[in-house]
Amino acid sequence: MITNDVSATASAPKGVEHAGVIDFMGFDSKTGEVLLVIIESRPWDESQRQLFQLQEKLNAYFSFILDGEMLEVYPKLKDKPIRVRLECVTPPHSEAVTFLQAVYDQAALQGISFEVEVMGKGCGCGNPAGSCSKE
Repeated sequence: MITNDVSATASAPKGVEHAGVIDFMGFDSKTGEVLLVIIESRPWDESQRQLFQLQEKLNAYFSFILDGEMLEVYPKLKDKPIRVRLECVTPPHSEAVTFLQAVYDQAALQGISFEVEVMGKGCGCGNPAGSCSKE
């Protein structure tokens, strides 16, 4: 069961284009992992702008984790494994795949799991269980 411990309003901006926002954060009691989700609700368009926005969002997430802010806010998560998931509606194009492989490699060096999941059309709420109040 994944519990969402981040209090955010339904109207809060989410998505890659909002670098300073954690789209979804929860704890998966089955795996014992902290799960942070990034939502990319736009199709991949091969623009440098989209990749730059993704890089800024990832920098914000990894800063939140590695600089200790997450543990300041949620001290009970100390020593819990962390997984960052990018959920997107279409498969990334080749340049994005190359970038995401580098993210995967660098995250692993920090002991953080990173994955990309193509969700298809979705509501963009970030809930990996697939249900939200928008439906």
